[in-house]
Amino acid sequence: MIPALQTLYKEKLRDSLKTQLALSNVHQVPKLEKIVINCSVGSQGERKQAIEDAVNEVTLITGQKPVITKSKKAIANFKLREGENVGVKITLRGPRMYDFLMRLVRTALPRVRDFRGVAPRAFDGRGNYTLGVNDQSIFPEIELDKIKRTLGFDITFVTSTNNDDHARELLRALGMPFRGKGNLLQKADGSESEAAAA
Repeated sequence: MIPALQTLYKEKLRDSLKTQLALSNVHQVPKLEKIVINCSVGSQGERKQAIEDAVNEVTLITGQKPVITKSKKAIANFKLREGENVGVKITLRGPRMYDFLMRLVRTALPRVRDFRGVAPRAFDGRGNYTLGVNDQSIFPEIELDKIKRTLGFDITFVTSTNNDDHARELLRALGMPFRGKGNLLQKADGSESEAAAA
């Protein structure tokens, strides 16, 4: 089943972005290529159990099993040996990517306490945007009474453009509630609603 956000991008947002960004060809319109989620548990005690919990919770949130990441070198101060499990990573593409993005901007982010939008300048200069999430409990898939430890994530949105401004407009059109002048969150049915913005 194709997610509503993916259909909305193909049928409406792509053409409106082409006009808005003054592009001559529809193939120049920026698109979301993948979402990469990183979760590190490197500094936590009981690292083995923490890794298992991270795998289970990231699987619940994304619907896809992550891969376990290992340390590249030993760091004595952190009691870390080379090749030891330190976190999990997952790459989402296609329908699963759009489904995760829609749940993130419609359900999870509004549950952040005192939420006033996400930072509009956290781009890397090559059209990719990274968002930090401090607590997995904002995702409704996670049962609060089963949380054993707080897990933080880095969520990176990789786009097809090298232009940060174009990438920002793409993510804004897809519903990312950037901080600043009143963002319009586009609903799956094409209507718009005012997002909470400072």
